[in-house]
Amino acid sequence: MAETLVSPGVLARENDQSFITQQPVQVGAAIVGPTVKGPVEIPTVVTSYSDYQNRFGTTFTSGSDANDEQVYTYLTSISAYNYFQNGGDTLLVSRVVSGSTSWGYATASVVGTDSTASFTLQTLDKGAIWNNSGSQIEITGGSGSLVSGSADNIRWEIATASTASGTFSLLIRRGDDNSNNKIVLETWNNLSLDPFQPNYISRVLGDQTLQYNATENYIEISGSFPNASRYVRVSSVNNTPNYFDNAGVAKTQYTDYIPVVGSGSAAGTFKSGTGINIPSTTNYGPAKYYENISGTDITTGGNTQGLKGSDYDNMLDLLSNQDDYRFNVLLTPGLIDTLQTSQITTAINNTQNRGDSIYVFDTVAFGSTINATITQAAARDTSYAATYWPWLRTIDPDSGNFVWAPASTMIGGVYAFTDASSEPWFAPAGINRGGLDTVITAERKLSQGNRDTLYQGNVNPIATFPGQGVVVYGQKTLQKQASALDRVNVRRLLISLKSYISQVAQNLVFEQNTAATRNAFLSQVNPYLESVQQRQGLYAYRVVMDDSNNTPDVIDRNQMVGAIYLQPTKTAEFIILDFNVLPTGATFPG
Repeated sequence: MAETLVSPGVLARENDQSFITQQPVQVGAAIVGPTVKGPVEIPTVVTSYSDYQNRFGTTFTSGSDANDEQVYTYLTSISAYNYFQNGGDTLLVSRVVSGSTSWGYATASVVGTDSTASFTLQTLDKGAIWNNSGSQIEITGGSGSLVSGSADNIRWEIATASTASGTFSLLIRRGDDNSNNKIVLETWNNLSLDPFQPNYISRVLGDQTLQYNATENYIEISGSFPNASRYVRVSSVNNTPNYFDNAGVAKTQYTDYIPVVGSGSAAGTFKSGTGINIPSTTNYGPAKYYENISGTDITTGGNTQGLKGSDYDNMLDLLSNQDDYRFNVLLTPGLIDTLQTSQITTAINNTQNRGDSIYVFDTVAFGSTINATITQAAARDTSYAATYWPWLRTIDPDSGNFVWAPASTMIGGVYAFTDASSEPWFAPAGINRGGLDTVITAERKLSQGNRDTLYQGNVNPIATFPGQGVVVYGQKTLQKQASALDRVNVRRLLISLKSYISQVAQNLVFEQNTAATRNAFLSQVNPYLESVQQRQGLYAYRVVMDDSNNTPDVIDRNQMVGAIYLQPTKTAEFIILDFNVLPTGATFPG
């Protein structure tokens, strides 16, 4: 009932303004590149480096022949390590593979007592790495070890089964374990083959297949139940509908379908997947890694870790979808502007169109000059991208080898540390936030003149200081025109503000265009901007969303207009200290 005064009196009303301000949805970085294993062209979120290793692998061997094989780690892994090592929370990983390789799934049929398939499992990921080296799937000796089992492939085991209850338990084990020392990755208990039961195996584990659709640029999903397992899906089931009769007794025609306990030589491992996992001379090489990445050997798009530039196209296009994939930094370690110009252009354009992230990339290959670096950077003009130089020598976190990596491989970690220790609108540079602890040395020890030349060319120098080590010493974007947005901290400030305010505005779509709705928007946005100001992100701000910019003709066009005025905080990049020497007896100025 409305509160009104009909006769003289006092009306006490309440206005609740104590609502807790909604916090912005937290997003992290996105990385596009090759990995040892993992979902192919399916962006996947990982929350730690150990999570990344479990999903995407660690080291691999590659070479022109067996005598030439060496241990490598993809730059994707090195970048992920530095990101999480410096406080990163979530990382969206998009695995790219050789476009010329057929990447099939590996399957395993689990048999019942009548030796027919009880159900069939299929790996979520593609590639021969899941096959336990194809034909070598037999189990040796009494230990139950696989001939060529490794930490990168998997096996299964039926641990318990009961025809009386029609249920069984399934273990997903690591490929390098044995019967005496099982390494269980997942345990699924009380599973059923009855599609009418809540513990139906497809419903519990999942049966969906995800596939990138290049024509429509989206992830196509087939199957009925979302995948709960991180390793397998159910591809087929010998169903036992209504397993029990009216008396509660198992039907005899179904009891033989219940899987047999154990993990046999032919049944316990996955097989039939296709595709050579690591590029080599025989399929797509010779692959070139680290400082040897070049534009030769692969006819189109250069050779970056055995891939060419066009192998990245699908995932760069897919990540343009802002609704499905949220991140604030995009990394493509291994892509070089002089070698994969088309892909760098696509990434920059998509980042600008999204408006909610910044792209960090590398301009030149290892061994390039300062002039070549700034010349390549001069071809770009955007506040949504930044580049750093020179290349850096680091310790591979998985192999322990000393390797050369492009600067972008480390910068994700610098941004993550800035976010964790300060705020996104603080400069990700300088001794306090720009230190590169995992870097041994830089390709070039830059002089002050070198740094001046690079900074004037919008390339952020990575300096080496005695006692301080290797430090990011610049924070320019690639925008040529001088403005607040020619600095990374201001661009990242705008990304943070636009992300949060857009989230608030999204809730107003299709609401009534009234003063009450506009005030609801202001009641959330103003406190947030005030908190940013208190956290040194803004000097001043003002938000206008009232009758002055929501006139009747604007409302009649079904529009709601808001104007947000910001004065970003600037960083002190040039410190000028005047030392004045005065004669004895002189007075100091007040």
